[in-house]
Amino acid sequence: MSGLSLFEKLWRQHLLAELDEGDSLIHIDRVFLHERTGGVALQALAEAGHRVRNPQLAFATLDHIVDTFPGRSDNTLMPGGEAFIRITREQTAKSGIQLFDLGDERQGIVHVVSPEQGIVLPGATVVCPDSHTCTQGALGALAWGIGSSEAEHALATQTLRVVKPKSMRVTFDGQLPQGVTAKDMILALIARDSASGARGSVVEFAGEAVQRLSVEARMTLCNMAVEFSAFTGLIAPDQATLDYVQGRPFAPKGEAWERAATAWRELRSDADARFDFETRLDVGALSPMLTWGTSPQHAIGVGECVPDPASAADGATRAAMDKALAYMGLQAGQPLAGTPIDAAFIGSCTNSRLSDLRAAAAVLRGRKVAAGVKAICVPGSTQVKLAAEAEGLHQVFLDAGFEWRESGCSMCFFAGGESFGLQQRVVSTTNRNFESRQGPQTRTHLASPITVAASAIAGCIADPRRLT
Repeated sequence: MSGLSLFEKLWRQHLLAELDEGDSLIHIDRVFLHERTGGVALQALAEAGHRVRNPQLAFATLDHIVDTFPGRSDNTLMPGGEAFIRITREQTAKSGIQLFDLGDERQGIVHVVSPEQGIVLPGATVVCPDSHTCTQGALGALAWGIGSSEAEHALATQTLRVVKPKSMRVTFDGQLPQGVTAKDMILALIARDSASGARGSVVEFAGEAVQRLSVEARMTLCNMAVEFSAFTGLIAPDQATLDYVQGRPFAPKGEAWERAATAWRELRSDADARFDFETRLDVGALSPMLTWGTSPQHAIGVGECVPDPASAADGATRAAMDKALAYMGLQAGQPLAGTPIDAAFIGSCTNSRLSDLRAAAAVLRGRKVAAGVKAICVPGSTQVKLAAEAEGLHQVFLDAGFEWRESGCSMCFFAGGESFGLQQRVVSTTNRNFESRQGPQTRTHLASPITVAASAIAGCIADPRRLT
């Protein structure tokens, strides 16, 4: 009999019952909500006559539709957004759920707040009505995005009915070159294996290159597992994970910490574990990556040229590439580097943590954003913002010509609120480059924080290695 994968161990630890039609009943350790869907879910639950089973295991934050301008209030640029904020406040208060509200130093993007507060812990099951909940798998948790109705069920029962996913291991070998980051790793993987490459599996990221990443960089890797069509992504906890978690507000303390840490050290795939799918990628020759099209799989190295749709393996792929190039205003064969940009955005649950801001500030220090480029930095949480300001990073961004904002999702997505302009070209640290994702026909190039910073300075898509 072969050994067990980390996913299999976590699944078995949380399995309550095998149900009909291949479903399983899984215990949920933590539920996290945000104002775009959370308040409405709580309201629907109450109207159905149900209560939150364990309010102490549920949390909420305001992040998705709040504005991020300095001195903000309850106003939001999203039409009708004030109602979402009001309902979330009312329903969390009635339910006894802790809300990280505006003005609370714990407020921020849900997938940034949960790790920094110690709400997500190694070995835990965590759900949130947001597809990028997979971010939190970086701590060795089984964390995935759900819908609003599933959130109601999890809140009322502390369980969810789930079809068990397949398993996949992605091994990153080698050592990252200078100027290449976790964001480039995941973009390179998706570009090679396609946006459907994970086949709905739970993906365990492993290998020397992953072990060398900081915990925050691992969050970037897991964040985009959903862009790889994964059910979720996760990384086995190690000493770096335990060092990150220890002392955080909701982490165990004293003897409870010692017991938990002992158990967490055992959370790893056995040497003879079997996976349904396996793939490897050597990072030693990677370069900074950027997207050229309208899918995360449309990514190439910064020194490469835009691919020719004629090289596509089939007609459907060729048609999709043709459509993407037309939308992006690019031509096959043109160099991506040197393409003029209108804006630069550093933020989102993918790349808005303190380490991201430090890396971008190192590129920006002593330099200026190019004339005509709108540059914005949105810290991922109020804690990140305060820590960055304590180090003087905010002044580096301001001196360079960036706007320095309050925390929130901001222009990761356009939902009727703030956006970039019609067909503006943006280099962005976000996770999705779909059509009109950041504004009306906005053309988004996904990249790492240092690539965004370098491009903002150059006024065009630029190689950060020339500035670091």
